[in-house]
Amino acid sequence: MKLYQVRKGQFVYFNNELHKVYGVKPMYKFSVHLIKLRDLTQHITNAASVERYIPKENDSFIFDHKVYTLRNNQRPQAGDYILINNPAPDTLDHYSLNEIEVVETVDNKGVITSDLDGIKHNEYLLMVPGRAPDSHPIDYKDIANLEEDFDDALPQIVHPYGELSAQLGDIYKKKDNDVLIEAMVTAIKGQTIYLGGGLEVPHEELMNTDKWEYQYNPFNN
Repeated sequence: MKLYQVRKGQFVYFNNELHKVYGVKPMYKFSVHLIKLRDLTQHITNAASVERYIPKENDSFIFDHKVYTLRNNQRPQAGDYILINNPAPDTLDHYSLNEIEVVETVDNKGVITSDLDGIKHNEYLLMVPGRAPDSHPIDYKDIANLEEDFDDALPQIVHPYGELSAQLGDIYKKKDNDVLIEAMVTAIKGQTIYLGGGLEVPHEELMNTDKWEYQYNPFNN
């Protein structure tokens, strides 16, 4: 992208992963400030290194270690997250493009958020917990290149029990944890499985169904 095309709030891909622009500082060499949606870590880069993505209904992605699917045909309830994808704020409101806010109250006209913004129903997409079977995962721009890179550098393991084997792109959910953790297999080296978000687990542990539950692989037909 060109610097003049980059705006605060845009979803962009940087290093193949989904981020959101939280600031643009034109006077600096690394002028684009990003938040990685998966874990809310901050990153800086230049405009040429990012590519815009416009989120839409049925997209799914990980936000702060939890996975959500965007829906337009469901009314939120108190406590739900919404993604403000079509902002039209009134004078006293302060929300902007792709802000994620928590719903406090709901009525026929719209919602009031925990930031006291009044948002009409046509201004947002509901973030429904979980990755719906019909959703379009947008965590990575190009999983094919991701797999090729890992295939070149890291050998695929063969599990000693035959079919019980992790593959690149597999999504697993951690079961023995109070906080929902759902992560994708991004690399495999020997008996170590590398998951999104910086997690590393032994292959034996990942295959333990009391600890991890396989969800699906979005890249398998």
